[in-house]
Amino acid sequence: MIVLASKSASRRAMLDAAGVPFTSIPAQVDERALEASLTGAAPAEIALALARAKALALSPPGQIVLGSDSLVSVAGRRFDKPASREQAAEHLRFFSGKVMELHSAAALQRDGVLLWSRADLALLQVRELSDAFIEDYLGHEWPAVAGCVGVFRIEARGVQLFERIEGDHFTVLGMPLLLVLGALRAHGGLPA
Repeated sequence: MIVLASKSASRRAMLDAAGVPFTSIPAQVDERALEASLTGAAPAEIALALARAKALALSPPGQIVLGSDSLVSVAGRRFDKPASREQAAEHLRFFSGKVMELHSAAALQRDGVLLWSRADLALLQVRELSDAFIEDYLGHEWPAVAGCVGVFRIEARGVQLFERIEGDHFTVLGMPLLLVLGALRAHGGLPA
């Protein structure tokens, strides 16, 4: 059994559906402080640093710990989860008509030793969003999308934000699951 260093419902659902035995213990990591220390770093590097920090924040003896994080950048600007419905609407207005870069990263560690880490990228073309659509969308999706970087759940109404998506489905959901499964097999966390 592995330890998922996250409270993310999406990541738990992915592991569950894939038949990976796990327990979930959210990592206590000051994400904003870590991001601030990485000023000038590329989004993929920041997502990887956050995933590694979350994996290394827990230390159950002999168990593999999986840390994961996602980061969104649009037009060179990085976005965090919205702090309010108003901020969510501001984010969506900014995203309108632009390409969203979604960086999803994961890391594995055991006994304080980093075993593996990788980031994957998905490109999501946001369609032109009217203010009426944004208000209707948030009327249905808020507060469920409050914990979602990019203000969407692709498995719900969030799919309506996009014209085109390039990249792995699981990366869009918030974790590069296929890469994680391969790494778990390689490090004894799953049968090969």
